[in-house]
Amino acid sequence: MLLSVIKKCYRNDHLTEQDFETILSKHQVIPNEKGDFLLQQSQFLNCYYILLEGTVHGFVNDSNGNQITINLYTDPEVVIDVNALFQRKKTVENWQCLTNCTLLHISFDDFQELFHNIYGFREWGRTWMANALFELKERSIEMLTLSATERYEKLLEQKPYIFQTVPLKYIASYLGITDTSLSRIRKDLK
Repeated sequence: MLLSVIKKCYRNDHLTEQDFETILSKHQVIPNEKGDFLLQQSQFLNCYYILLEGTVHGFVNDSNGNQITINLYTDPEVVIDVNALFQRKKTVENWQCLTNCTLLHISFDDFQELFHNIYGFREWGRTWMANALFELKERSIEMLTLSATERYEKLLEQKPYIFQTVPLKYIASYLGITDTSLSRIRKDLK
């Protein structure tokens, strides 16, 4: 099972079966309970995760101390703060398990070893980073150009299962709307 997740997450035509085995050997299975923090603001990040099972709430605190949801990670998805990890600086993000979670953990040093020793892993990293930048740009534009209802419908289409595990206040925050607006949209669409 773990090897199939590794193959799915690190999918790249340049990776061989042996490469996938080597990549898997650098990951450790880490269980976490609902409510556990994987990362808190002002910490240094020395790893990233692949979420095998569960849901993780990614958020920042605004200047008034309010939580603003920036991501809702679901399985199997890479859970990473690119800025903190690769620029080696303190994070502004928080990651909290909304359910019991099982994750694959890989250290920064192990990532670097794989990156420098496996051509296909480097290619995967470049492709992943390009896709992540594209998704961030697309999300930024959609927050400005799509209506709240359109953003809700898109989230419902992309990640329908989060509505079973994520409190509506986090979903509303992720969509950039109030809880009341989200309730109204859900009622209007029924």
